[in-house]
Amino acid sequence: MEIIAWHDGKIRLLDQTRLPEEEVYLEIADVAGLAAAIRGMRIRGAPALGVAAVYGLALAAIASPAVDCDSILAELRRAAGTLAATRPTAVNLAWALRRVLAAAEAASDAEAARQAVLAEARRIHHEGLEADRRLSELGADLIPDGAAVLTHCNTGALATAGYGTALGILRAAHEQGKRIRVYTTETRPLLQGARLTTWELLREGIPATLIVDSAAGGLLRRGIVACVVVGADRIAANGDVANKVGTYGLAVLAHENGVPFYVAAPSSTVDLSLAGGDDIPIEERAPEEVTTFAGRRVTPEGVQVANPAFDVTPHRYVTAIITERGIAREPYDQSLAALVGAAGVPR
Repeated sequence: MEIIAWHDGKIRLLDQTRLPEEEVYLEIADVAGLAAAIRGMRIRGAPALGVAAVYGLALAAIASPAVDCDSILAELRRAAGTLAATRPTAVNLAWALRRVLAAAEAASDAEAARQAVLAEARRIHHEGLEADRRLSELGADLIPDGAAVLTHCNTGALATAGYGTALGILRAAHEQGKRIRVYTTETRPLLQGARLTTWELLREGIPATLIVDSAAGGLLRRGIVACVVVGADRIAANGDVANKVGTYGLAVLAHENGVPFYVAAPSSTVDLSLAGGDDIPIEERAPEEVTTFAGRRVTPEGVQVANPAFDVTPHRYVTAIITERGIAREPYDQSLAALVGAAGVPR
């Protein structure tokens, strides 16, 4: 699957809102169109958002009539601000934008800046795919042969640079010949697990069982699940994890039942500037995602709705954090800094 690509001066991406019924690709030619696609969840997943955003800066660079460095940099910074505001919790998006802006700022003239933006965007895309594969290989070692594994939301090729993080680990385990079965939550309210994760698992030939979100506790209590593997949208310096809403509850249930709880994410998801999870901004999405289903209203008019897209799992519930640079365990304030900080990941 080619989830996102730069093609003939435009961004080509698979519209995830149309899955699994149909595979429709969009061609996006400007920053406004990309921002709308991100807000509308046509592309989603923290690593994938980082890739999309930097290709968005490439669109801005190509469209800019600027002939001097200061002017094109000003336009790129405005575009970066627009894109960064679309999904505030996913740190990969802002991280990737800062990295590309730094490449443009080092250029000698406007044309060199244009070339630097696209080159750095392509580099981030390629590095992301390699990071996916590496962390998936490391994480697969933690998956026992014959295991049933529980996952939440969608963390496969659709959500990343093209291979997967948490789902990539399960994909790698399957490719190694391990006989695994995956239980995936439906992931209300947008059903990323029901629509997207099942679609990916079936394409890979991995045995998959879909459950409603509230059935997870029963599976864990009965000893059916060997481990839980999820992704992350931001990881604080102390190991607190922001991920799709519902992750915290799964972590508590796993802890209560003695089941390992693993988090998989590229090192760009680790935000050492935030001491803990309480500092992570949590995106609040539209009430209509909860009050309607398949275009039909299912709640009374006038009901109040809280619709946080993410929640924060305290690090004490996390067994290990799997990155492409290695596997971190408690104490996370030391292990994450050793993996990420010392390696100089640009912030």
